[in-house]
Amino acid sequence: MRTSDVDILMVPGWQGSAPGHWQSRWERNLTTARRVELRDWVRSGKDKWVGAIISGVATSARPTVLVAHSLGVLAAVHSALKLPQGAIAGAFLVAPVDVDDAASWPVAVGAAWPESGLGFAPVPLGRIPFPSMLLASTNDPYCRPERARHFAAAWGSQLVEVGPAGHINAESGHGPWPDGVLRFGRFLASLSP
Repeated sequence: MRTSDVDILMVPGWQGSAPGHWQSRWERNLTTARRVELRDWVRSGKDKWVGAIISGVATSARPTVLVAHSLGVLAAVHSALKLPQGAIAGAFLVAPVDVDDAASWPVAVGAAWPESGLGFAPVPLGRIPFPSMLLASTNDPYCRPERARHFAAAWGSQLVEVGPAGHINAESGHGPWPDGVLRFGRFLASLSP
């Protein structure tokens, strides 16, 4: 598949993706990409994130590829079994967060992670019913490598460890993220039309 064969639905992480984030850059440069819409990227709970993904998929004209980052990965996984069969061509999942270990996270810039966890815990561990690739960093402060490996195995995702890349966001030097573009292109090419 090519980008013109699918609708690309960006699912940012907690606090959204700023203009310099690779997701925002991809959204601007890929004509079939658009973002999941949430009114509040800080206080919205899991059910609002899942509802936004379901709505985004429902308005797609072609099969959808989810491109999720950080907490958006968990939102996509929580959504997986609630989406119509065959509506999702695949999911490109980047830098998952381990909400089961949120107490060890560094303090986020701009807001503190709520004690409620916004309903995302525990991390869902069921198999995802569509092809997926999970990209994880070996030094992500929000998810230890062994947990990312565990998530990939549980979800049936192809795991790609990208080395010491932090949280794979603009703050860790991944604004344009050309390696991610190449990996995404190979992932799309692996999907059946």
